[in-house]
Amino acid sequence: MTALEEKQFMIKKWHFYSTLLLIIAFLSLGFKPFNFDSNPWFLTNGSDGSDYLFPSHKQEDYAKLNIPFTGNFFIGYKEAIAFKESQGKYRKINSLGYLGKYQFGPVTLRSIGVYNNAAFLNNPELQEKAFLVLLSKNKWLLRKEIEKYEGVVINGIQITESGILAAAHLGGVRTVKRFFRSNGVRYFRDAYGTSIISYMKAFGGYDTSFIEADKYASI
Repeated sequence: MTALEEKQFMIKKWHFYSTLLLIIAFLSLGFKPFNFDSNPWFLTNGSDGSDYLFPSHKQEDYAKLNIPFTGNFFIGYKEAIAFKESQGKYRKINSLGYLGKYQFGPVTLRSIGVYNNAAFLNNPELQEKAFLVLLSKNKWLLRKEIEKYEGVVINGIQITESGILAAAHLGGVRTVKRFFRSNGVRYFRDAYGTSIISYMKAFGGYDTSFIEADKYASI
């Protein structure tokens, strides 16, 4: 092998190992553990003993991210609830048999006209519609509580329409009514320890004004 050929061989060898090292470094970064703390577009709140994530209301938290700022818009509201309920998974079934992106119980589904659980679980469009229908129905059932308590502070939480509707989604209309009748003394926790108070706080302040209160809302 001549000196020139040897030099060319060494250059090719150097290029090969340099490329290999770059590939290994890239793959190593790709498998870096995901850290919630490094993502400012989600906030955590464990004041009642439960940990959950929901979109920030602060626009500056989205400044360097290629995702939309939802503010207090309804899209942020429904996706925040969906993330808490199922991490946004349409086919999620929890250990208690609650279904879909918004974790509906079979009894609740029947109350809004859905009788085929399997079909519901496999139909994202139907799940989105069911969420709106339930909000509409609950808004009518809780219309007096919304009118009376919106803006009032109970247990350190400013009561809002969106918070009331979120609490009803978690625990049902009766538990929300009981909460207000007891001035916040009696409140519901689900089987996983999540309280309606945490939902009133986490999901308060969103714009749900366009939701029409309808006693007979159905799919």
